[in-house]
Amino acid sequence: MRIPLMAANWKMHKTIPAIISFLDSFIPLMRELGSDREVVIAPPFIGLETVCRALRGRKGMGVAAQNMHFEEQGAFTGEISPLMLSDLGVGHVILGHSERRHVFGETDGFIAKKVVSALEHDLKPILCIGEKLEQREAGETNAVLEAQLRKGLSGVTAEQAQDVVIAYEPVWAIGTGKTATPEQAQEAHIFARKWMAEHFNSGIADQIRILYGGSVKPANAAELMALPDVDGALVGGAALDAESFAEIALCPLTPRA
Repeated sequence: MRIPLMAANWKMHKTIPAIISFLDSFIPLMRELGSDREVVIAPPFIGLETVCRALRGRKGMGVAAQNMHFEEQGAFTGEISPLMLSDLGVGHVILGHSERRHVFGETDGFIAKKVVSALEHDLKPILCIGEKLEQREAGETNAVLEAQLRKGLSGVTAEQAQDVVIAYEPVWAIGTGKTATPEQAQEAHIFARKWMAEHFNSGIADQIRILYGGSVKPANAAELMALPDVDGALVGGAALDAESFAEIALCPLTPRA
């Protein structure tokens, strides 16, 4: 059974005092967190140690990094390595987010190296895929998703694939207030799962969690999570507020296949 994953991506928000304030409010709200879901917080790099320390030992809760380099060390100014993340106690790492792709120019090949490195260092990659508005309007959604999956997972073995999380984020719905309709989200998730079955095998495809991201809010979380192939959410703006993210994280869930 796939355990839904509810992840908060804070992006470039929150100083240490703001992080501590969030955690002081959020952790008590997670008293009702059961074994039917996982909750992960991805703070900016300065907050990783603080969040790791606060969540250490809390069942069902973990920490993700927002990015990483594929090398263990070296002359890579401004980067962070998988060894550094593992040393802190980080369990997941977001890779290939649309902002990394379209603002910072990361290619599928560059992202693929990060995915392999994460897996080799016992970090679970959350690989983001998604199309721009003009690509959707041109009917290119599936072609874009196929290319991102094929290239991004090109170095991943079937055994490793079981630890990969996919996050479908239509670029046109990130931070815009627009959300893919349930039908659009389900179609994209079905396509990704079918690709996994064809590229790896049906057993692995049934195990891999596929999250939805793109203006997820308390008002639409339950509807999205009710979709049979949506296995959680990657939440941006609505995850900056403790009560808002808690409501999303604890929303009603439908058991996964």
